[in-house]
Amino acid sequence: MFAVIKTGGKQYKVKKDSVIIVEKLNGEAGSEVSFGDVLMAGDKIGTPYVDGAVVSGEIVKQTRGEKVIIFKKIRRHGYKRKKGHKQDLTVVKITDIKA
Repeated sequence: MFAVIKTGGKQYKVKKDSVIIVEKLNGEAGSEVSFGDVLMAGDKIGTPYVDGAVVSGEIVKQTRGEKVIIFKKIRRHGYKRKKGHKQDLTVVKITDIKA
């Protein structure tokens, strides 16, 4: 059985024992998290969420993504700006899906 969950403004298709990388969640490695925003669980489709459905997971680690370079330039005006950004991410292993 699989489920579609929503977290961090994005949607993820998950099943038991799958590992996903989501935007930063509060918690240490080894702690439990639960996702209540379940859009679809098995053959049940929510409007917008499935009532009573919960997806549980365990935080594997907190990490950071690849560096993204932001470069702005205006030609012939001597304007250049360079910044970098690394997104905080959380690796989660799905342990249970309750529909």
